[in-house]
Amino acid sequence: MQVDAYIITHLPTGTPVHGFRLTNSTGACVELTNWGARWLSAMVPDRNGRMENVLVSPTDLLNDGFYMGAIVGRFANRIGGAHFHIDGVEHKLEKNDGENTNHGGFSGFDRKLWDWELLENGVRFALESPGGEGGYPGNVRVAVEYRWSETNELSVFYYGSTDEPTYLNLTNHAYFNLGGKGERITDHILRIPSHTMLDTTPAFIPTGKRITVDGTPFDFISGKPVGRDLYADHQQIKWNKGYNHCYVLKTAKSDDMVEAAELSDPHSGRRLSVKTDLPAVLLYTAGYYTQPDTAVCLETQYYPDTPSHPDFPSCLLRPEYEYRQTTVFRFSAE
Repeated sequence: MQVDAYIITHLPTGTPVHGFRLTNSTGACVELTNWGARWLSAMVPDRNGRMENVLVSPTDLLNDGFYMGAIVGRFANRIGGAHFHIDGVEHKLEKNDGENTNHGGFSGFDRKLWDWELLENGVRFALESPGGEGGYPGNVRVAVEYRWSETNELSVFYYGSTDEPTYLNLTNHAYFNLGGKGERITDHILRIPSHTMLDTTPAFIPTGKRITVDGTPFDFISGKPVGRDLYADHQQIKWNKGYNHCYVLKTAKSDDMVEAAELSDPHSGRRLSVKTDLPAVLLYTAGYYTQPDTAVCLETQYYPDTPSHPDFPSCLLRPEYEYRQTTVFRFSAE
């Protein structure tokens, strides 16, 4: 495994922003950066061995507003009313999505320069978030390890600790297009082995209800083209400009790795499988991106708005515990 580090750009202060390339013996590689601990690219082969980048990367890295490839935190997705209570104490968060907070607010981890350390087959990024940042309690230390394998698997390991009780919910927000040419992903075949998703309000806040997807436009259990129901005359799809929905993988926290999704492109033959120990996967078809429907995001995470729903698997982190989660992205071709 070859691990290379280089300077990719500079902050306005002159501080360098580093890029990292992990290349296995087949020539397949991924690129990362310590700006937002982002995953920038994945050069993987199609059925004929042709290497192409299957991630949609930001055109303006330092000013990206779409969280492209970034580590999202402190809390992935939304918290309704931008507040929560811990042990009877209310904590008010930054409102960056109407009356709600989204992806950590204005102080999100995607716009931070992380410390870094090279590993034998990857990179470890680390960040300290002071208590009160974004309104969240607790001095939090987080680390994310990306490790690339000889079999084209990118494993993402998340770690976190705190000195006060706080909520922590991290995800990677990569935008996948397995065709490698930036075209629409309507022909991609997607399978999500879940019969249940979360019901939401028009502001994308969970109502607390769990909905059966069987036989609806949200049914990906057996696999189907992403575009088959992408423009269906359905209220939830209209609100979200496509898919922007959380699928339930587990109803309780556990260390078991489960299948979250499988995405394939019939034209190139490329396939992506996603496994995780997290309770949910958020399917987003980039409806709010400048080029809608040209990527699929598969964000493994705890349920959105978890602090407001006692029956959701909790991501409340206390000082005596460590946050540890894993997601594996495996690329292949057929």
